[in-house]
Amino acid sequence: MWGVPNWVRLVTIASLALLAFGPRTDAQTPPSAEIYIEFVSGGFIVGATAGSGTLIYAGKRYPLSVGGVRAGALIGLSKAELGGRVYNLNNVADIAGTYGAAEAGYAVVGGRRVARLRNNKGVLLELRGRQMGLDFSLDLSGMVISLR
Repeated sequence: MWGVPNWVRLVTIASLALLAFGPRTDAQTPPSAEIYIEFVSGGFIVGATAGSGTLIYAGKRYPLSVGGVRAGALIGLSKAELGGRVYNLNNVADIAGTYGAAEAGYAVVGGRRVARLRNNKGVLLELRGRQMGLDFSLDLSGMVISLR
């Protein structure tokens, strides 16, 4: 294609993938907290997500509830275990809310999932983890987190 060697195309694609899903933050600030989430998701056409998690903030552990409802081309059942960093958390109560994609898309590499999600308070989650089971539409947008 236009005289560009194949290896140049491959390096370009690999570089773009690393930029899109690499560990970045909005202002390159250190994370405010850590988060660990485990949930089960499933359904047929309309699905539900339910689970729990832990927020580690300022040296303390806070139990979390995780939920959500999804609609669309959905079929299957899966379990996901995610962990990661939390940014822009100024108050533990700010973790609560509905999270949407902070940027377009998710990456799935060998069953491992990478996502960047943001709530309406500006809290950013960078989550990595694994998915087990069969779910053709594990979409973390619309995930609701609340303190227990």
